[in-house]
Amino acid sequence: MNTFKVSVQETSNNSIVKFEVNQFITKHQSFEFNNIDEAKNSPLAQQLFYLPFVKKVYISGNFIAVERYNIVEWSDVQDEVSEQIETYLNDGGVVVEASATAKKIAVTVYAESTPNPSVMKFVSNKKIVAALFEFTSIDEAKLSPLATELFHFPFVKSVFLDENYVSITKYDVAEWQDITIQLREFIKDYIEKGKEIVKSEALETLQKTTKQIDSNFEALDDVSKQIVNILEEYVKPAVASDGGNIQFISYNSAEKNVSVMLQGACSGCPSSTYTLKSGIENMLKEMLPGKVETVEAING
Repeated sequence: MNTFKVSVQETSNNSIVKFEVNQFITKHQSFEFNNIDEAKNSPLAQQLFYLPFVKKVYISGNFIAVERYNIVEWSDVQDEVSEQIETYLNDGGVVVEASATAKKIAVTVYAESTPNPSVMKFVSNKKIVAALFEFTSIDEAKLSPLATELFHFPFVKSVFLDENYVSITKYDVAEWQDITIQLREFIKDYIEKGKEIVKSEALETLQKTTKQIDSNFEALDDVSKQIVNILEEYVKPAVASDGGNIQFISYNSAEKNVSVMLQGACSGCPSSTYTLKSGIENMLKEMLPGKVETVEAING
């Protein structure tokens, strides 16, 4: 069993702090508790309500969000709360009992075409993963029961998971009009049943916890940090809407070269080379004059 680790994440609401766990603690269900009575089926939430400043507890996926009363500032108590949650989880404490009623949200999944004719994006109205994952074979997919099952379809070539969608790359043996409904129904049914999307240890094993990502970022040189920030702010949202991702790999200051990895729908997409050269390369040249000359991509 992997050790639970909890990190503090601020939110746009200064009354609410998210305590992010390095693995999933609910089966993709969400629970909201407004007081200790409502929390009778969540021993963890009940314990948190014993803290006099706790106003509301929200448990979902891989985090616990807590809203406070104004009698304290989060900066004074958040580390203590984080430690309390971490200790509770590592002592085998129950997060939510099986009898607890999750907030009822009907699952919807719709199919969306992408610029890559080999890739279809299946979008859910529920958050399904806490980080992005790409699997290009059934061997790689050991950490994702959903991806493993999708690879049992003979036409599935690769599976890319992001916050609320699954991008599937198909082999040419099948046409989308023949398989889209089948895949959409399969994914919808899978999520509705609350089945495990990725294993609890996946975030830790694949170096995708917030703490690991922050640590890797801090180890970069200053120019690499600037490049990562530009990609995060200006490029990732656009490629995510197309069902893909761009990931920074390295920066060579002598050659002024940036290496990135294209994943999901961006991998092998006919238009990605153009986007890379005319879009991303030009943007980095303009925003980091004299520091970037070329951007090269490897497909995920």
